Amino acid sequence: MGNDAIGDMTTAIRNASLRKARTVRIPSTSTTIKIGRVLVEEGFLGNLREHRQGTNRFPVLTLKYRGRARKAHITTCRRISRPGLRVYPGYKDIPEALGGTGTAILSTPGGTMTDRDARQKRIGGEVLCYVW
Repeated sequence: MGNDAIGDMTTAIRNASLRKARTVRIPSTSTTIKIGRVLVEEGFLGNLREHRQGTNRFPVLTLKYRGRARKAHITTCRRISRPGLRVYPGYKDIPEALGGTGTAILSTPGGTMTDRDARQKRIGGEVLCYVW
């Protein structure tokens, strides 16, 4: 685990979906929990719960799969705005992930939301990650 909790979260989700794991533990920060909630609302994840181990608490994400082949709902989770290069578009310039079939997650003054919600509310912000 490094200094980039969102990058660690996206990597953990991507690796867990590749190995078809049911759950994945993510770094516990307010931003990663908000991103997890957005992913649950969008249907990419099954559940977000908090697990306690002694005095430590950490969020656990339940991944969703389809069919007998267990094809993951999340095929790619990519960090966009990183500590060395922040990306802050206005609402007119918010990029679409995978030509509109994916979801971009933004941190805005109105909270953490998807690209579609930000465009509808006419709010720009920091593009955190793409999920598809």
